[in-house]
Amino acid sequence: VMTVCENDLQVVEGLYKKKIGVEEAFSIESYLSQDGYVKAKLSSPYMLRYQADSPYLEFPRTLHVDFYDSTPKRESYLDAQYGKYFEFERKVLLRDSVVVINMKNGDTLRTKKLWWDQNKSEFHTDDTAYIFQPDKIILAASGLQAAQNLTNIKFFNSSGILAVPKSDSVSGRPS
Repeated sequence: VMTVCENDLQVVEGLYKKKIGVEEAFSIESYLSQDGYVKAKLSSPYMLRYQADSPYLEFPRTLHVDFYDSTPKRESYLDAQYGKYFEFERKVLLRDSVVVINMKNGDTLRTKKLWWDQNKSEFHTDDTAYIFQPDKIILAASGLQAAQNLTNIKFFNSSGILAVPKSDSVSGRPS
């Protein structure tokens, strides 16, 4: 008597493939603190956490983040339709209708894609971005870099009316 066993090659290969674990959570509220101070509060209706070689969190159904100063007073906030947090790099990719608002002066940043660097507490993008201020709109055609409270903004290939301090014609320094 002879017995033959046949295996499907795809089934056998599937047994040895590394599988990524995915955790799912609803009604998320998470706090980021540094040196005993709350620095940020994230809210989202839905989150996925991927257990991969480089673990990451995904917020596919909107997210909202409040940023706090050291007092702890809310100094700015952001809203986006999508977010992806890379845990090892401590960076967040924000996409789709990204809005950041400075609570003190009302300056508003709008763009399609924005990175938040948690270590540096700053935003940057290479995409077109707009800064809306009470008296003007500034277009950053090739993106910008800014502190998370929308101060110290560095524009890339910008246009619009910008206030420039008067300078000493000889030294070029503000007078």
